[in-house]
Formats: sequence, structure tokens, C-alpha cells
Amino acid sequence: MSQKSYNNTPTLYLVPTPIGNMEDITVRSLNILKSVEVIFSEDTRVTSILLKHYEINKKLISNHNYNEEENKNKLEKYLKDGYDVALVSDRGTPIISDPGFVLAKYAIDLGYNVVGLPGATALIPALIMSGLNPMPFLFYGFLNSKESKRKKELENLKMLPYTLIFYEAPHRIDKTLIQIKEVFGDRNISISREISKKFEEIYRGKVSEVLKQMVDIKGELVIVVDGNKQGENYDNLTVIEHVNSIVAMGNTLKDAIKIVSEKRNIPKKEIYNEYHGIKK
Repeated sequence: MSQKSYNNTPTLYLVPTPIGNMEDITVRSLNILKSVEVIFSEDTRVTSILLKHYEINKKLISNHNYNEEENKNKLEKYLKDGYDVALVSDRGTPIISDPGFVLAKYAIDLGYNVVGLPGATALIPALIMSGLNPMPFLFYGFLNSKESKRKKELENLKMLPYTLIFYEAPHRIDKTLIQIKEVFGDRNISISREISKKFEEIYRGKVSEVLKQMVDIKGELVIVVDGNKQGENYDNLTVIEHVNSIVAMGNTLKDAIKIVSEKRNIPKKEIYNEYHGIKK
């Protein structure tokens, strides 16, 4: 089903908002926020500050991870009545590690236009300021907060040659960096803090070097990690971890098993059996 984005039909606009500096918003985004009937907002208190700054007065509806399903009917009513609607997160581009996907997908399924506006997002400034190879890169978002699951995620990513980008909370940064060093080795990394704000800082160096500087760190953090430069060495990777890393690249499980079979020169049936825990 194709979409003609500007055919004057009711539209859900996904509007990026500033990640720090209030000036990090486009003229178009401001015009959309002024023109829509209602704004679905991750935190209405945060959005109210932005709207007040730009003298915009609009109805706000709270939309977060715990009530997004309930908001489907509200969104549908506005669109059915012919109104345009905006959706924003607290900071940056909606849906990227933020709420919004449920409503966007629902509007698409109903046949309404969903238009994403260009604008602020933390991962791109962090990448281009990192000093690491910008292409290709893989944006992962937040790693799991549980240490064992986080380690498994890193194991699945460690063989990828791409520059990796993660979001992280300040209270977990030490543990996350320690695990990155344990799993990836002492790679080159960059950590950007408080992007576009007055106290913006960028830390660059080996994981071990940057880790020493993570003292009483506060604010939003973006970690950029150099990709695997050691070539295809699977000595410290189990068959299951290897298959999972190939799946993480976007392959099907069937294709991943075939790829691992070829790379390790092991019959595909043996890889399949080991991955699924099938004993001879």
C-alpha cells in the first residue's frame, strides 16, 4: 500500500523536538505543532515547556509506554474526524528508543498518512563527533539493564565490523563499559554527554581510558564503539553466539545457520543441532 504524504488527507506527524538547546527545532516542526489539532506527548510537562517557549497553545495527550495501546482509539477518532495530529517524545525523534511506534503503526494500518519530519536526534551528532569511522554503523539503542542479558547482547554484536552506537543511563555507564571491554576488548570508543547543551562533553580513547573518566557522570549519554577490526576469528565465540550475531545483522535463523556453517567449515546439520540443543 503506497502513501502520498501530501494529498490533504488526515495525517499523523512524527515531530522531532530539541535534545538540549531549544533552538534545535526546525521552522517546519514549529509550523506543524501550531497547525495540528492535538499533540500526543511522552511527557506533557516537558512538552509544555517547549510549547510555552514558542508561544504555542495546543491540547496535549499523554502518550508513554504504559498507555500507548489505550491511545489508539483517541488517535483514530481525531483522524476520522479529519484532523491532523502530532506526536512528540521528550527529546529528539519519536520512536527512536522512545514511545510512538504503536500509534504510528496503528495509523498506517488504518490507511492514514504518517509523516516523519527531519530533525534532532542524539545518535547522529554523537557519531560524527566520535572520530570513529561513520560508515557503516549500527544503531542499537539501549542495552538490557540486566547484566547477564546485556552481556549476551554484546556477545551477539562483538564480531560485527560496523561502528556501534548505544544509548546508556549514567548510573549504568561503568558496568556497561566494563562489559564492553570484557566482551569486545579494549576498542576505541567515544562517549558524548549532554549533546547540544551548555555542558556538552565528548570523551574519546580506548575503553579503559574513557572508563577512568566516568566519575559522577550525569545527563544523557551516547556510546560509539569501533567495529571489529580483527577479522573473522571465532575462537571466543560459541556456535550459538555466532549464529545469534548473524541474526542480529538482519538475517533469518535459517540463513544464519548456513552462513556459520560455511564460515566454520562445519556441516550445516551439526550447526543446526548444536544451536537447538539436539543431541546425537
